[in-house]
Amino acid sequence: MIKSMTGYGVANLENDDYIINVEVKTLNSKFLDLSLRSPRQFSDKELEIRNVVNGILERGKVNLSVEFTAKKSNELPVAINEELFEAYYEKFSAMAGNVGVDSPDIFKLALQSPNVTTVLSDSASGAEDWEEVKKVMIAALEHCDEYRLDEGAVLARKMQENITIIRDGLGKVEVEDPIRKQRVKERIKNNFKDWLDENSFDENRFEQELIYYFEKIDITEEIVRLGTHLDYFDKILSSDKSQGKKLGFISQEIGREINTIGSKANDASIQRHVIIMKDELEKIKEQALNIL
Repeated sequence: MIKSMTGYGVANLENDDYIINVEVKTLNSKFLDLSLRSPRQFSDKELEIRNVVNGILERGKVNLSVEFTAKKSNELPVAINEELFEAYYEKFSAMAGNVGVDSPDIFKLALQSPNVTTVLSDSASGAEDWEEVKKVMIAALEHCDEYRLDEGAVLARKMQENITIIRDGLGKVEVEDPIRKQRVKERIKNNFKDWLDENSFDENRFEQELIYYFEKIDITEEIVRLGTHLDYFDKILSSDKSQGKKLGFISQEIGREINTIGSKANDASIQRHVIIMKDELEKIKEQALNIL
């Protein structure tokens, strides 16, 4: 069950009292990177929001927008200290009179002075509103998670196609390898035949050197390991939990074996298959970066 880190979700609620809209957009990231935009009265809920997002989306670059609009309310969302306002106003007016200035902005200046207005965020109605906002937010996050699953299924199919092509290339390498070994033997035999006939040479020592040389160019272990890595990749790809980081690690191991096969084989026929396998692996690595 592969999940993409690219996702989108939206949910809303409208009743007689308010309208709630929540929108979620996600992109790939190594960690949870939350960018939150919410009404000021819910500013104290940021930690709770982060925990909810982390519980559903786990990680990724998340843009979460919460909109809350009250249709009707008899209470102001702020408290105004009228006595303090009047004190500021009288003081500013007196100061303006002392210097002979007639300022039309004294009312605005007094209203914006410290502690004149206070945002109300801890009212009982605010707590009830938050519970409704939270329900809508969870619905939007779940819709985003479903979107991620759908995108993940597409990624999984693409990656499975890439793995199939790599397997096909590996099979062709296995077919070419005995032919390559025979070709190397014939080349060495032809190059040294005349020289061995004309010069005295320790045939046992020569045979030991040949054995050492063939061990250096043997790719049997790399072929086996590559096949094992491909099997493990398939297993993780079809597991119940999305494991993008593990797929990325296995991709690195697959690349290491493909590169070693290419360098040790040093054969044009095998190299053609190696190039195709490396090309498919690059596609896998790119896709794995966007997997949860």
